Amino acid sequence: MIPRSLLTVLIALLSTSLGCGGHTPGDDDAASRSSLAGTWRAVLTSPGGELPFTLTVTDSGGNLSAVVHNGAEEAPFSSVERDRDQVTFHFTWYDSEITADLVDGGDRMQGRWRRTSPAGTESVLPFAADRDDSRRFAAIENDGETTLQSVAGHWAVEFRDEDGSEPARAEFIQDGDKVTGTFLTPTGDYRFLAGSFADGLLRLSTFDGAHAFLFQAHASEDGSLDGDFWSRDTYHATWTAQPIAEDEEILPDAWSLAGLTNDEGRFSFTFPDIEGQPLSSEDPRFDGKVVLVNVFGSWCPNCNDEAPFLASWDRRYRDRGLEIVGLAYEFSGEAERDREMVARFGERYGIEYPLLLAGVSDKQAAAETLPDLTAVIAYPTSIFIGRDGKVRKIHSGFSGPGTGTHHQRLIAELEGLIEELLAEPAAV
Repeated sequence: MIPRSLLTVLIALLSTSLGCGGHTPGDDDAASRSSLAGTWRAVLTSPGGELPFTLTVTDSGGNLSAVVHNGAEEAPFSSVERDRDQVTFHFTWYDSEITADLVDGGDRMQGRWRRTSPAGTESVLPFAADRDDSRRFAAIENDGETTLQSVAGHWAVEFRDEDGSEPARAEFIQDGDKVTGTFLTPTGDYRFLAGSFADGLLRLSTFDGAHAFLFQAHASEDGSLDGDFWSRDTYHATWTAQPIAEDEEILPDAWSLAGLTNDEGRFSFTFPDIEGQPLSSEDPRFDGKVVLVNVFGSWCPNCNDEAPFLASWDRRYRDRGLEIVGLAYEFSGEAERDREMVARFGERYGIEYPLLLAGVSDKQAAAETLPDLTAVIAYPTSIFIGRDGKVRKIHSGFSGPGTGTHHQRLIAELEGLIEELLAEPAAV
């Protein structure tokens, strides 16, 4: 028989371990037990205000995954890690992550987003997310006066910052007060944007691990738009927009932005691959081949939009004489770090063609490494070389899937050019 005094001690210890009387599970304990699965309204606090996006987390037997929703886009995180009430969402391919603590019984996350930026610096924005909230932008009162009821359609846009101005083309779709669309620029696009237009106030945002964009604009009485654009934690521009017809061309031809300085019509390069082995345009592997040289950065979302097509074209046309080579211009200039980022880029898209470490992302510095080009206008830039070793065309930028029909037309145009060059006989 257990002595009464010992029995009393055992009961007290057992009660304490069960949380009866000695300790009541607190908010942190509830957060640690709660599942992350579900829909969250996530917000980055940018200099322009709330930059919202929709976050969906899936829990498959303890294996967490997550995606960001920007209109029709689903941008997956590379991985999600959880340690009790601490969560980390990784965008490994962009050297980007969200770290957060679970609070309010597991119904809220608070933390920060961090991403490596040009010259090896970091962009950091505060992050918060609330469970079971599928709104994009929260409703606010706007005292603007306008007769404009919808922003659906096509717009001629001018962005202005301390370096000058740049034209753009906006294309929006509106359903009720919900708006989706993008801005096309001479060198690419702002990818998938989602938001709202109500009471004369347009608000759009996107977040995909690399971009953190916030657009706001007020509609004027004449039907024009006047607003601000914030990117990450430092960049700000103003913009204005006027409605235009669908068939009105306002952007320069992407095939004419960059040219050749080489009088013989040739393009030369010599850079190391990710294993440190040099590869030159004079390598015999390129003799008599159609060569597509792609100037890119692993950090560049438009380059990431283009990469699956390049990988596909490499597999489809390789046996017919196409050679693709990628020239990577990265953020840090540190060989080991840049090599790792380019390797991740190649693994993500199943790239089998060579990827070379060419330099840093600064366009002027990049142009100095490619003296046969008049300039590096955009990432990506694609240089098409015929079987005779001479450059036929140079395309600056890439219209991604967020641009709809523009994207489809560009893919058809690029494939048509490859087919045309492959059909030419090899030089004697």
